This record gives sequence, structure tokens and C-alpha cells, in this order.
Amino acid sequence: MWRNFASNMLTLLVVALVAVAAVIGWGKSQYSAAGPLERTICLQVPSGGSMSRVADDLAEKGAISNATIYRLGAEYAGLSPRLKAGSFLIEPGASMEDIVATVTGDGRSTCGTEILYIIAVNGQEKRVRELDPETQEFVVTAEFDPKAEGDVPPEYTAAREDVATQYRVVIVEGVTSWQVVEGLNATELLSGEIAEVPAEGTLAPREFAIRPGQDRGEMIAAMEALQTQRLAEAWEGRSEAAVVETPEEALILASIIEKETALGEERPIVASVFTNRLRQGIKLQTDPTVIYGITGGEGILGRGIRQSELRAETPWNTYVIDGLPPTPIANPGKASIEAAVNPAETEFIFFVAKTLDPKDGHNFAVTLEEHNRNVAAYRELERASQ
Repeated sequence: MWRNFASNMLTLLVVALVAVAAVIGWGKSQYSAAGPLERTICLQVPSGGSMSRVADDLAEKGAISNATIYRLGAEYAGLSPRLKAGSFLIEPGASMEDIVATVTGDGRSTCGTEILYIIAVNGQEKRVRELDPETQEFVVTAEFDPKAEGDVPPEYTAAREDVATQYRVVIVEGVTSWQVVEGLNATELLSGEIAEVPAEGTLAPREFAIRPGQDRGEMIAAMEALQTQRLAEAWEGRSEAAVVETPEEALILASIIEKETALGEERPIVASVFTNRLRQGIKLQTDPTVIYGITGGEGILGRGIRQSELRAETPWNTYVIDGLPPTPIANPGKASIEAAVNPAETEFIFFVAKTLDPKDGHNFAVTLEEHNRNVAAYRELERASQ
């Protein structure tokens, strides 16, 4: 009797184990199989969210077939604690495994609403934009000058109230360190104080993801670390054509290149002009250095340069001094830093704007005679516009 009972129990145990194994195998296949989602969706994970809530949300949206399998799969993989807050694009047919990898990855939002705090040369701007899940293109829904009078757009107010909204600070190439500090201080989302304006040129222009309450000093430290890295990498890969002798000189030259052109394809050519001038002992004679000597980097000049200012002796006036000024005149981007140490090989000594629109670039010249013709053409455009 006991022998039969033991035999039956063993049989039942084997059957149970086989059943459990079958269920586990089925669950694994469901976890990695293509999901039921038919259209791209934007999944929002709020701060403090849990994998269980995400599973329920996905099931409600028709993105997964079973919330329990999704949750258990994430737990088994040890990924539940890595859940990130943000807005994530979920593609049609995405498996549960794919979705878990998306929401536990680097945390960068790939859809949803973003508020940008833009710090540019000519001022500051707030911009609300939405990433269209279908086209993967951002659509700007509101933009305004925070210092201008007028009502705040309702789109901005709604975005600020939405817990899923993501935030970014955009540092535009060519801004001064004073402008960066002013812009960060005006960003109400941040906290803390910036004790002093960082050295000119030491802040890396770029988009930076931020979070409510983030310390401004932390932002400055991140910018400084990135600029140090960019400069070191560019200096390591410098060419023999470079005339600058130290990384510090490269940063100064890069800042001048940044202020002279916004066109990527022109930067190495502009760099070649200044390289040729430095090599031949010709004064750089670049207007942005004169302006920096007037403003000290605190805002924009807002008018033309006077003849007396072109002759004024300041440490930055390259119409007066020989060689490079003592410091950068702005915070250059990565491309300008690379151009400073890898200039194009040309014989150009001069350049002047082609048209009144900076986007049209410059005319370059080897001889003064050719340059004077280019300047005359530009002056004619100025007269015609007036």
C-alpha cells in the first residue's frame, strides 16, 4: 500500500514538474515573442513608477498579452530596479523583452513632451515640443522669450503640470560663460547658486537633460568636464598643419572660429585663414575679438563697431595686438575645437561675408586685391538693403 502511494505521489510530482516546466517554457516564449501592438505608442513612466504599473499600462494599451508574464520576466532578469522615468517609444510588434530593455536603458526619452530652456547668443528662449511617435520628428507647440512681457503660452503651463514632461537645457555654440550663468540662473527648474562665472571657453555647448531641482553647480561641472574631454581628444588628434602650440591656444582660436562662422563646412577654412595669418605674423583683425574687449562677454554689443573701438587698445583687440588674445572670447563647440587643430590647407588670408545672411557663408581670398573686390560687393549689398 505505502509502495503504491509513494509510486503515485512520485508520478504526480513528475507530472507537476513537467507541467511547471511547460508553463515556464511557455512564459519564456511569450516574453520574447513578438507582441500584439499594431501601432507605435508613447509609453510614459512617471517618476517613482513601478514595473507592475508599467505592466498594467502596457496591457491596457494592447502592447503586451499578459501583464504577469511581463512583470515576472523583468523580475527574473533583475531589471525591475532599473526602471527609468521618461517617455519611451514602443514600436509595433515589440516583445515584452524589448520593452523591458527600453524602459530600463539609458533613460533618454524617445517620445512625449519636452521643455527646452535655450541659452543662445542673442538671449534666452523657452520651447515646448512633442515627438511624433509615427514620424519621429519633433513638433514645436510653443516658444517664447521668458523676459518678454505677455502671457505664458498654455502649452507651457500644461507641460509643466504633466509629471511625464522631460526637460533639457540647450547651450548654443558661441555663448559666453557669463551668458550661460545668466541663463541657468533664469531657469526656474534648477536650484542652488553659481558662485562665480567660469573661465571663458571652459563650458561645452550641448543639450543637457535636467531634472526638477537639479543643482546649477552640478550643471556647470558637467559642462566643464565635457569641454575638458573634447579639448583633450582634439589635441591628441591634431594635425601638423596646426599652428597653435598648446591646448589653451587651441581653445582661444576655436572660440574665434566659432564666432566667425556657423557653417560646419566653413570652420576648417576659416581656421586655415587664421592659421596662415599667425604663421606669417599678420594680425588676425577679427571683429568678434574687438566686441569681446568692449563687452567683456556680458551680453551682445547691439550695434556696429566704431572706428575708435577698432583702434582702442584692449587685450582682445586683434586689430591692435599681435597673435592670439589672452583668453577665449566664447565657448566653442566640438567642431570649432577640431577645426582649430585640424585646419584646411589653403593659402587664404582674407574672408568677408557673401551676403547679409550669415547662413550664406563667406568669400575667401588670397590677395588683398581680390579681397577688396569681395568687400566692395558686400558693401553694395549693404547699400541696396538700406
